[in-house]
Amino acid sequence: MIVVKVGGAEGIDYDALSEDIATLWREGMRMVLVHGGSSETNRIATLLGHPPKFVTSPSGFTSRFTDRETLEIFEMVYCGKMNKGLVERLQRRGVNAVGLSGLDGRILEGRHKERVRSVEEGKTKVLRGDHTGTVEKVNVELLRLLLDHGYLPVLSPPGSSYEGVAVNVDGDRAAAALATSLSAEALLLLSNVPGLLEDFPDEASLIPEIPADRVEEYLDVAEGRMKKKVLGAAEAVAGGVERVVFADARGQHPVRRALAGRGTVIS
Repeated sequence: MIVVKVGGAEGIDYDALSEDIATLWREGMRMVLVHGGSSETNRIATLLGHPPKFVTSPSGFTSRFTDRETLEIFEMVYCGKMNKGLVERLQRRGVNAVGLSGLDGRILEGRHKERVRSVEEGKTKVLRGDHTGTVEKVNVELLRLLLDHGYLPVLSPPGSSYEGVAVNVDGDRAAAALATSLSAEALLLLSNVPGLLEDFPDEASLIPEIPADRVEEYLDVAEGRMKKKVLGAAEAVAGGVERVVFADARGQHPVRRALAGRGTVIS
């Protein structure tokens, strides 16, 4: 059992990803696929006259500020276009994929954070009306029911608050929670870079290996969205996942390459 998380940045080859997953699925490998959709969400939100707003927390993490209108656009792109696009690609290749959000069946559940702290021009502000959360609970029974009957779950944010409110959850940390709850052998975090780069964006500065007990030391090395991936990796290995790989989703056989250690391997 593995958990594969593919990001939503520009340049990712979703056809190559789907072909690779379909081949591995036919060979008997079981997995859960988690996906993002940030680039397309930003594009659609801008076209709809509600451009994205990003906030940086006092601890240095950047995230999307998700008011109610943003959440609705987010659901439209993530749960609609991106999710069903991947399901269709897999179905065409003979994989009986089922697309769900973390809200469905409360697959991903946690607390609703209505306020978020943001650092702007050196000052910390409190923004209200946010619809974000952190995954604290996974509906493993529903996922195992699907897997045991031959379905491949394709999951996207949002998740559910304990009160049943839709909340935007970070995809990488959600994938880490899934990998931990499912006792996955590996968590693969695929994006549009070859792994963690010591000198971003220089791809020749790839860090090939990180000891599991030193993951959090690399938070200062990570830039932008990669910080959340490093945090997710730290949570996964702390939860018992034996191997986490940051790898490239821009070419052929991205899952096989990641499993073979092509990228940044944490073990």
